[in-house]
Amino acid sequence: MSRSIWCFEDVNLFSILCPHKLKEYEKDHFDGYKKGDFIYFPEEPSKSIYMVSKGKVKILSYNKDGEEVVKAILGKGEIFGEKAVLGEQKREDYAQACTSTTELCPMQLPDMYELMRQNERFGLSIYKLIGFRIKKMERRLEALLFKDVKTRLIDFIKELAEENGIKNNDQFIINHFYTQKDFADLIGTKRETVTRLFNELRQEGLLDYSRKEIRVSSSIVA
Repeated sequence: MSRSIWCFEDVNLFSILCPHKLKEYEKDHFDGYKKGDFIYFPEEPSKSIYMVSKGKVKILSYNKDGEEVVKAILGKGEIFGEKAVLGEQKREDYAQACTSTTELCPMQLPDMYELMRQNERFGLSIYKLIGFRIKKMERRLEALLFKDVKTRLIDFIKELAEENGIKNNDQFIINHFYTQKDFADLIGTKRETVTRLFNELRQEGLLDYSRKEIRVSSSIVA
């Protein structure tokens, strides 16, 4: 996967999916949401695909005990609702804005199909991206069932390093947009536990971190 979340195998999804980024179109082209607003619910018709233009969106479901299960947290340039392309008739998950100002670029399914017909490389990239996303969610849900919290956190950091990390001597530098609450939601634990584990990993010399950057020892990624 490209180091830029806007690109997939040299196809700039953002520029193709969001061609109306001129000021005169901005008001009509973007949908705005506040933190906590739901973008769609399960059982709603799958008619659109969305790209995050500003803020963050989480994809979630609820288990039988009513507990929230966060499947993905997506930032600027990432798409969601993409299973509609595969023929999904109704949404299976919730999509919720998780920042105070969240802007989305929506695209109706017929328009997406037309773009895919016009641009073969783009269409292929969309299908590959869908497969990549499904496998990623499957691995995360499997980890929730069979791995302890520390291992889940290390695996998630390793995944970030492999996808977006920049190699620098014996470290990988990861630029990210996740809060510690986001990390906790994605690995199925509490924020306090994530804080403790980050401190443990720092003391072990395996990583150093700040709000927007993580420096990971290459021994974790190996």
